Amino acid sequence: MPREPRVRHDPEPPPPAPPVPEGPYPANFEALGLSPAILAGIRDFGYENPTEIQVKAAPIILAGKDLIGASQTGTGKTAAFGMPTISRLGPPGKLRCLILEPTRELAAQVVENFERLNKYTGLRTLLVHGGVGYGKQREGLHKGVDIVVATPGRLLDFMGEGDIDLSGLEVLILDEVDRMLDMGFLPDVRRIVEKTPSNRQTLFFSATMPPQIKGLADWALKDPSTVEIGIRFSPAETVSHYLYPVASDQREELILELLRRTDFHSVMIFTRTKMDADRLFGSIQRDGEHKATVMHSDIGQKDREKALKGFREGEYEIIVATDVAARGLDVSGVTHVINYMVPENPEDYVHRIGRTGRAKQEGDAFTLFAADEIGNVASIERLIGQTIERRKLDNFPYKYTTVLNNEDKARAIMFGRKKKSGGGKRR
Repeated sequence: MPREPRVRHDPEPPPPAPPVPEGPYPANFEALGLSPAILAGIRDFGYENPTEIQVKAAPIILAGKDLIGASQTGTGKTAAFGMPTISRLGPPGKLRCLILEPTRELAAQVVENFERLNKYTGLRTLLVHGGVGYGKQREGLHKGVDIVVATPGRLLDFMGEGDIDLSGLEVLILDEVDRMLDMGFLPDVRRIVEKTPSNRQTLFFSATMPPQIKGLADWALKDPSTVEIGIRFSPAETVSHYLYPVASDQREELILELLRRTDFHSVMIFTRTKMDADRLFGSIQRDGEHKATVMHSDIGQKDREKALKGFREGEYEIIVATDVAARGLDVSGVTHVINYMVPENPEDYVHRIGRTGRAKQEGDAFTLFAADEIGNVASIERLIGQTIERRKLDNFPYKYTTVLNNEDKARAIMFGRKKKSGGGKRR
């Protein structure tokens, strides 16, 4: 049976949400109405001026209203919900704020940001995620905490054991909801939301709004205001995009040559499969030109954290990662993103290259594509509204492939084959 829409009862109709501010925006954080303790933490954090999403979200959150937020990577989203939420919570007490994140890595980054903002508030923040033992996290819950940042699976485990009480929750923050959809977490999210008070404030962040996510938002939020920064599927203008046609069996060879010829600080290379990630990582190691590490779901949590820490701190120049392992990674200073294959989902292309060109810094995105990926390339170009420049490396020993010399012919061959092969009986 389909679930009935959730009904929330309020003692009286709520006042209208404050209007979303239009520019020009305040040049300092003092104008946003944040608490003195938060302002002190902001100064220590090193923030200079508020970003657009921070200015637009703050009055809505401070007024206790529900919010749907969408912004490009690198716009200060975590602080946009963190600063006003912490200001609203006041002095330490019981658990009043829950933040759900799709990955352990992203949850850890949010905790790090919150702890720095919380420096002068006395509020206690706890990270709850899988991949490690239950003991320390359970102990933290029993000692008392004001803010929990969690991944859905481990949180449900603690809820099932009676280790966490959500009855006093005031603020629920659902972050990266589109990533949660990709990873199959939406049913878990619904189970968690059902256990929270109906009069809570809900903040909802998602870069895309497919039907499943819109349905969750309609069910979980009440009269939300919407703040959207930038065009949802528009990559940062500071990123230069390039497509490199190649025969399928020369991908590794071409990537190694690109790395040799490119002046870079740090590179993220995305693969579709764990096997591709391991194979490419091995090739980079054998080449001996650069220090690299690898991340995918078969690698243990401690080794993944070590790899990510080494990449952040410059021990490794290159990280090779699958989409699932890389979701939620937030690493500043990435100068290049390389796609080993064209993403099958065009939205994933935008998410991947969002790791570079952040905070108005320049970045480059290289994507290798073979003849059978022309359709995926066309989908990406249609989504982002621009044609991506094709490039070839001089003096590289390319094998013959139609896509190198005549992309239109390759497209005709590709789709001609698909049409022909589709004429048989269905099984």
